[in-house]
Amino acid sequence: MSSEGTFGGAIIETIKTIVYALLIAGVFRTVFFQPFWIPSGSMKDTLLIGDFLFVNKMAYGYSYASCPSIRIQRLGIDIDAKDICGWMRDDNSRIMGGEPERGDVVVFRHPVTGSDYIKRLIGLPGDRIQMKDGVLQINGEPVQLEDGGTFAEVMAPQGPERNLPRCENGPVGQGGTCEKPRSYETLPNGVRHAVLNIGDFRTDNTPVFTVPPGQYFFMGDNRDNSTDSRVAQTAGGVGFVDYEDLIGRADRIMFSSAGRSMLFFWTWRSDRYFKAIE
Repeated sequence: MSSEGTFGGAIIETIKTIVYALLIAGVFRTVFFQPFWIPSGSMKDTLLIGDFLFVNKMAYGYSYASCPSIRIQRLGIDIDAKDICGWMRDDNSRIMGGEPERGDVVVFRHPVTGSDYIKRLIGLPGDRIQMKDGVLQINGEPVQLEDGGTFAEVMAPQGPERNLPRCENGPVGQGGTCEKPRSYETLPNGVRHAVLNIGDFRTDNTPVFTVPPGQYFFMGDNRDNSTDSRVAQTAGGVGFVDYEDLIGRADRIMFSSAGRSMLFFWTWRSDRYFKAIE
């Protein structure tokens, strides 16, 4: 056999290996787990900007939202999940569907923009949800709250987007300590988690939201810094989220970086590796 033939065969085998690897990775991401990088502070202090986790897609079964969206701006590639799996859309059902539980931290597609969001599931179908003076009310009863001290962080740009944190003790100069009161909230099913407060905002007092059948109500743990179901989709919020828009449940942080890039090893948060999400 000529050297040209051997070389050509090696190239073909390499290409086949790459294609097989991409197919396996695509199936793994579509069926089992989806990587998710926390871009904003709406879930502090449960999740910090720069936390990296895998979303468990098996938790609630599969819908069109389980298919990956492929967006590479530099190459002009913008393939949405509905472009791949749109045939599964609009009947608000799931294959091998499982019911989410109150208190789950869930990644879902925004009902209008299609962007991926991560929030805590607060309201199930039929629930009545309201905020009164910053206290969550579920079906007419306030949730149990305990003082959790103060959440403190450095006033500095965070993550790739270089956003500054919002503070209860503001204004705070660069390098200063940004503080927010923290409480521990216990939901009716016993799920206990931290919530942060910055001040008095419009979303601290809301009308009663009655969650429709087949839909869910989500809120961020950083209550005054979260775009969630408390604001209607028509007003730029999330509103109610359909069952078919759920992607999966976030169970554990795998890795965390406090810097602009995960390659900046000196910014890694070693205390958050494999940390369970509560």
